Amino acid sequence: MYSIAICDDETEELDRTQESLKEYMKQNSIRDCEVERFENAEELLYTMKHNDYMPDVLLLDIYMPEKLGTTLAREIRDMGGTSRIIFLTSSKDHALEAFRLEAAQYLVKPVVEAELFAVLDKCFRDIEEEAKKYLLFKVDGRIRRISLSDILYCEAQGKRQFLHFSDGTHLVLNMTMGEIGNLVLDYPEFTKVGISYIINMNHLDTLNAREAHLDNGHSIYLPRGSYGVLRETYFRYYWGGG
Repeated sequence: MYSIAICDDETEELDRTQESLKEYMKQNSIRDCEVERFENAEELLYTMKHNDYMPDVLLLDIYMPEKLGTTLAREIRDMGGTSRIIFLTSSKDHALEAFRLEAAQYLVKPVVEAELFAVLDKCFRDIEEEAKKYLLFKVDGRIRRISLSDILYCEAQGKRQFLHFSDGTHLVLNMTMGEIGNLVLDYPEFTKVGISYIINMNHLDTLNAREAHLDNGHSIYLPRGSYGVLRETYFRYYWGGG
């Protein structure tokens, strides 16, 4: 399901933008999409921080009384927010700053629907492509976007779960191994090894009955009885074109 947020201090603008979104979703047969309205920056920030809310697309007015939209966008980026931000504004004065904030587009009001729809098309195409390559994890109260290719393996140590990366760093996750598995095991390169490991087979270098050697020089001691299953899974993955 997609999520879109609109933040504008003018009710008429909120209504106009929401109607445009309804028309866009109708034309593109998009049914699984939630649209949330926010009348000020603080309301949006509070929802993001306290409700684990991160919209896929954010349509953001720049000129709001309590805070500029570009300032709000910077705070969202500092939180680790990955929303595609479309600035809606009555002036071009902040276009350069919007570019620095990796905005998807900067549209001047009154917004032409055809221009907005073209930007939304690109946003949703990018979302679909990136969803195949990245996962979102909440770490220390912030949303972290993790590239699948950077993950070597996931490890359970007692009540703590670790995500190990190809550069030698790791993250401690406040998740169960089952929850991590629900995220990564949908991807063919990941396979479960015993109850304590999930390995990215793209980083598997060599394998024997006792250890799995990864391409960064790290080794994992294999649980008893797991070697045969891992070997067969590894061969199926590569012979299958993984």
